[in-house]
Amino acid sequence: MEETKTKVLIIGSGPAGCTAGIYASRANLKPILFEGEQPGGQLTQTTDIENFPGYPNGVQGMQMMNELRDQAVRFGTDIKSRSIVKVDFSKRPFRCEDDHGDVYMAETVIISTGASAKYLGLADETKYQGLGVSACATCDGFFYRNRNVAVVGGGDTACEEALYLSTLAKKVYMIVRKDYLRASNVMQKRVMERENIEILFRCNTVGLFGEDGVEGAKLVRDKGTDHEELLDIAIDGFFLAIGHKPNTDIFKEYLEMDELGYIKTNEPHTSTNVEGVFAAGDCADPIYRQAITSAGTGCRAALDAEHFLMDHNEL
Repeated sequence: MEETKTKVLIIGSGPAGCTAGIYASRANLKPILFEGEQPGGQLTQTTDIENFPGYPNGVQGMQMMNELRDQAVRFGTDIKSRSIVKVDFSKRPFRCEDDHGDVYMAETVIISTGASAKYLGLADETKYQGLGVSACATCDGFFYRNRNVAVVGGGDTACEEALYLSTLAKKVYMIVRKDYLRASNVMQKRVMERENIEILFRCNTVGLFGEDGVEGAKLVRDKGTDHEELLDIAIDGFFLAIGHKPNTDIFKEYLEMDELGYIKTNEPHTSTNVEGVFAAGDCADPIYRQAITSAGTGCRAALDAEHFLMDHNEL
């Protein structure tokens, strides 16, 4: 077992983590960043990104994250292709252990582990990832202008996604397992009144089909009943809106979180209930979940960590 000391340890390598690395490195804090199981975060599963400033012609998700990573490395971020699997935030310096058994003693920690979209568990979701399957209408809806799409879910998030897509797409199907929407009354009313939204109640998705991308979805209505019915719908995009799960389980013993597991921060700062621990990006953001907002909080977390170290005369 090897033990390493650092002033700033960053857990997560998406836009928040890489941006934190850039700022912390430029402040000469010599941060160590752990990439985790998915280097680059969720954006590496995205094809074209057209809403991140600085890319007027769009950019591939993997390319953008590689460039952010290279920028962090250029300024001195030490990137480890490992995962932090255990932490002790009971006292400073904080003890963090990686999946190789090595230990890092950190004066400050920036958590940027992101959140994972919930999927139905269909093999076709993986097969068509980036080829019609998406968990972010704001990110990918632009590519489905004047086309047919489907949104899975019946809560407020699903209604919001459907309403947003209805301003771009020709037709929006909402695939809802129950015979009612779980969304608030005002969201239900808006969806019901939108002419190009059709709600398919009591329906479960059992598969997707298409040659080079999604061309349709296979549904079952009234599954398991005497009047079970199979039906296909023609769509070009399949959007999951059944929630996200923040990747925060290993921190639950120490950090305050909301009922869904998102880390609570002391706005307008990124500090948590543990002095010296900061949170940035989707792991602390149940609302926006955008690359640009994550990058912004990564910047704020690095500045907060720097100010914390200065206040404690550790720079």
